Amino acid sequence: MLTMLLLVILAALVFEFINGFHDTANSIATVVATKVLTPTQAVMLAATTNLAGAFYGTAVAKTISSGLINTDVVTVTSEILICALVGAIVWNLITWALGLPSSSSHALIGGLCGAALAAGNNNFDVLIWSKTAAVWTENKGLLWKVVIPMVSSPVAGFSLGIIVMGSLMAIISGMNSAGGIIARMTRPKWVNVVFGKAQLLSAGYMGFAHGSNDAQKTMGIIALAIFSANGAGTFDHLPAWAEFLRPDGGEKDIDTWIIFTCALVISLGTSVGGWRIIKTLGHKMVKLHPINGFAAETSSATILLIAAHFGMPVSTTHSISTAIMGVGFAKNPYALKLTVIERIIWAWVLTIPAAGGIAWGAVKLLYLLH
Repeated sequence: MLTMLLLVILAALVFEFINGFHDTANSIATVVATKVLTPTQAVMLAATTNLAGAFYGTAVAKTISSGLINTDVVTVTSEILICALVGAIVWNLITWALGLPSSSSHALIGGLCGAALAAGNNNFDVLIWSKTAAVWTENKGLLWKVVIPMVSSPVAGFSLGIIVMGSLMAIISGMNSAGGIIARMTRPKWVNVVFGKAQLLSAGYMGFAHGSNDAQKTMGIIALAIFSANGAGTFDHLPAWAEFLRPDGGEKDIDTWIIFTCALVISLGTSVGGWRIIKTLGHKMVKLHPINGFAAETSSATILLIAAHFGMPVSTTHSISTAIMGVGFAKNPYALKLTVIERIIWAWVLTIPAAGGIAWGAVKLLYLLH
C-alpha cells in the first residue's frame, strides 16, 4: 500500500512537471512575444513567482481533494488516481506536441472524473455535481467549481481584456489630444518603453496568479491519495523514514511539504520548455506590443486570483488566451487569426472528455489485467 501511495505521488509530480512546461508557458508567452524579456529571463521570473504563488492559500487543492469525487460511493484507491493522472498526462503531451494551449486543469479534472466513473461502474453518483449555494465555501460540486467557471472564465478573460486595453487606449488618446510634452509621451517609442517596464510587474503578477491556482491542483491529488491511504490503514505501521507522509492537520488540510514540493516541481518544469505554446499564443493569434502584453497579463492574473480565492480550479490557458483575444479585439477586431483560435477552442472542448476517456480506459484495462 505504501509503495502504491509513493507511485501516486511520483505520477502526480510528473504531471506537475509537465504542467510546468505546458501551462506555465502560457503565463510567460506575452512577455516573451513582446520581447520585454528573453525566454531565459521570463522562465526565471515565472519560476520564482510560481513558487511564491503556490503558497497563496489551498482552496483549489481542497476542491480537488474533497470537492469533486463522492468517496461514499466509490473508494479512491492509488490505482484509480494513477489512471486519472495517466489520462491527464497523455492528453497534455498530445496537445503540447501539437502546440495547442489546452488546459492542464481540465485534463486533470477530466482524468479524475473518468477514472472515478470507471471504478464506480459508470454510476454518475460518484461525482459531486452540486450542493446548495453554500458550495462557494464548502468547495463542493462540479457545477459550481468546474462547469460554471469553465464557461465564465473565458468570457471574463475576453471581456476584461477589452476593458483594460480599451481604457489604456482611451487614456493615451486623451493625453495625445492634450498637446505639448504630454502628447509627446504618447509616441509609440515612449509607450513601448513605459509599458515594457510595466510588463515586468504584470508578468510577475501573472506568474504569481498561475502558481496560486495551477500548482494547487496537484497538491489536491497528493492530498487525496494520502487521505485515502490513511483511511485504508496504510499509516498504521509507517516506517520512520516515511513519517512525513502522515497528515498533520486531518482530512482537510494540505501539509506544507506537499505545497513546497509541488511549487518546486512546477517551477522546474517551467525551465524545460513550452516554446511551442508560446509561439501559438504570442505570435499566431495576434501581434503583441508591450502595452498589449500588460493588458492581457493583468486581466488574466486578476481572474486567476479571484478564482483561487473561491477554490475554483480555473484554467490559466483559458484566461490568458481569451485575454489576449480581448486585447487583440480592442486593438483591431480584424487582427485576430480566427483559424488559430478555432483550433484552440476545439482543444478546450475536447480536453475533459478526452482526458476522462483515456483515464476511464486505463481503469478498465487495469481491471482486466487483474
